[in-house]
Amino acid sequence: MKRKIKREDKILVLSGNYKGTEGIIVKIFSKKNKAIIRGINMIKRHTKPSPKKPKGGIIEKEAPIHLSNLKKIN
Repeated sequence: MKRKIKREDKILVLSGNYKGTEGIIVKIFSKKNKAIIRGINMIKRHTKPSPKKPKGGIIEKEAPIHLSNLKKIN
């Protein structure tokens, strides 16, 4: 029987650049089989100027990781 991974679960990253890192799930994309983990797999997104941010700039945010690379821990 497989354990379901849900929001707010504590997980361990099994492979990739963040192998061995623990984190908490913020959001899950069930159709894509991916999840966003707080503070892990950070990317830099370059944004154009907009009414909210007139200068634009570089934003750091989390990118999704495939569920097969995650393991639920207690």
